[in-house]
Amino acid sequence: MAIIYIVSDGTGRTASQALSAALLQFPSQDVEIVLHKEVRSKVKISSAVRDAAKQEAFIVHTLVSNELREFMITCSRQHNVETIDLMGPLLGRLSEKLIRSPSEKPGLFSELNKEYFQRIDAMQFAFQHDDGQRPEGLNKAEIVLLGVSRTFKTPLSIYLAFKGWFVANVPIVQGIEPPHELFQIPPDRVFCLTNNAHNLATLRHSRLERLGMGTDNYANPSYVSRELMYAQSVFNRERRWAVIRVTNKPIEEIASEILAVIKSKQTDNDENEDRSS
Repeated sequence: MAIIYIVSDGTGRTASQALSAALLQFPSQDVEIVLHKEVRSKVKISSAVRDAAKQEAFIVHTLVSNELREFMITCSRQHNVETIDLMGPLLGRLSEKLIRSPSEKPGLFSELNKEYFQRIDAMQFAFQHDDGQRPEGLNKAEIVLLGVSRTFKTPLSIYLAFKGWFVANVPIVQGIEPPHELFQIPPDRVFCLTNNAHNLATLRHSRLERLGMGTDNYANPSYVSRELMYAQSVFNRERRWAVIRVTNKPIEEIASEILAVIKSKQTDNDENEDRSS
């Protein structure tokens, strides 16, 4: 049975996938694969090479650092271990073609994958907690948006989720009590969205026209004013909730305001911790 060591400065996924694809061409060969991941020092390389020598294995490695690749060559020669460099030749050719040096920062592919799946999870969370659904999950949200209809709760949720934030939104409907879970989460996660009555009535009227529906109280300016006052009465129950005016603002600008508030509060918390320590 052949033994192959994978030595990687990241998760080893790139080498594992390449090796698995190559081994498909040897279906009758019995192979044991030993993974050494996050190898980012000469000490760890030496240890892996010595272990490979004891088991008469050869090494497939993906090391982005030129210094560590050179050390791998030196160390493996000293211990008579064969190595296959999957990353070095590719980085060398790319450097020639792009006329740039590689960053030699390990784990970048893993970081990109992590960010990608974070966005996927955040998008799923936003859809599952849109328009007041699953209020029992509000405590898991990083951002909770409150507001009456047509204050951009859903598009904001999706926009922020695409940036990796876990967002829920809760509609404020006149005469209907908000879910009690809303008042049990940290107040710095809650953002109240508000608009002026005229602008909101216009938005609602346009929506009804697009849907081919007749005008009703939904777009009536006096009704809209009462609904906004009711929403404000809800917002006033927790003075630490941030209130964001969305009048005539694009989604990107509103989202930037929300993230700026979050950053400011985090800075204040860090400063308070420094003073207390």
